[in-house]
Amino acid sequence: MGRSRPLLLALLLLAAGPPAAAQRDWGAVVIRPERLADGLWMLSGAGGNLLLCAGPDGALLVDAQYAPLAARIRAAVDSLGGGPAQAGAPPLRFVVNTHNHGDHVGGDSALAAAGAAVVAHENALRRMSVPRHAAAAGAGAARTAWPVVTFADSLTFRLNGHELRVVHLPPGHTDGDAVVWVPAADVLHTGDLLFNGTYPVIDVAAGGSIGGMIRSADALLALVGPGTRIVPGHGPLADRAALQRFRDMLATVRERVTALLREGRTLEEIRAARPLADLDAVWGGGFMKPASFLETVHSDLVRTHGNGGRER
Repeated sequence: MGRSRPLLLALLLLAAGPPAAAQRDWGAVVIRPERLADGLWMLSGAGGNLLLCAGPDGALLVDAQYAPLAARIRAAVDSLGGGPAQAGAPPLRFVVNTHNHGDHVGGDSALAAAGAAVVAHENALRRMSVPRHAAAAGAGAARTAWPVVTFADSLTFRLNGHELRVVHLPPGHTDGDAVVWVPAADVLHTGDLLFNGTYPVIDVAAGGSIGGMIRSADALLALVGPGTRIVPGHGPLADRAALQRFRDMLATVRERVTALLREGRTLEEIRAARPLADLDAVWGGGFMKPASFLETVHSDLVRTHGNGGRER
C-alpha cells in the first residue's frame, strides 16, 4: 500500500465517508446561487457544483453534493422556483447525477425521499450499488440513493422552456460520466470532467484516465463556443478559454510524465525530477495536491502505456 497511499487517501476524502463528514463544519456551508439564464442557476456550496433548472414545470437539479446539505439545497431550489414549498413552489422532480462520487450523490437519498427521481448513467448506478465500488459514493451508496432511471448514451428533459440534454462520454474522470448541455441557453455542466483552475481527481479504479480526460475535454471544446457558460465540477463558473487551459495542462502533464517513463525512470526518480513544478504553482492549490496527482498520473500511464510510454 505504500506507493498508493496518497491516491487512496485522496479518494477516501473525496468520498466523504463518516470520518471526513464528522470533521466538516456543515453549519458554515452556504449554498450560493449564480443566475445563468431564465430558469437556470449554478449553485455552489461544498462538493460538486450544481446546475438548477426551475420554473412552472418543476425543478431539475444536476448533482446533489453531501447528505448534510440536502435540506439547505432543497430550500435554495424552492426559493429559486418561486417561493417556499408551503407557498406552492413547483416540486423538485429530478436529480441528475454526473457520476458516482460522494460529493455529487450524497444528497440523493434525502432528495429522493422528498419526491425527486434520481437519474444517472448505468455505470454510475453500478458503482454506487456494487459493494467493492461503493466506498467512493459515500452516502450515495445507500439503496435509497440509487438512481431509479438510468441510460446508456443520452436522454433529454424538457422543462421550463429548456431542453436539457444529458450525454454520456467515454471514460474520463470515471466510466459513468455524464454532462448536461442546455443548447438554447448556451450552458454546459461538465461534472468532474472539468476542475476549473486546479488539478483534477482521476478515478482510475472507476475507469478514469488522463487520456480519457483529454479526449473528453476535446469533445466538449468542439461543442461549446466563446460565450458558453460552463458549470465545472469544481471551481468557479468557467468558459471555453478555461476549459482549453485545463485541457492543455492535462496534455502537458501527460507528455512530460510519458517522456520520463520512456527513459525508464521509476516513480521515485520522476518525483525527484519535479516535472510539474511550474504547473504545481498554478494548478496545485485544490483538493488534489501535486504529489498525489503526479502519483495518479504515473500509475495510470504505467497501466495503460507500460514503461515504454506507448498506449496499449
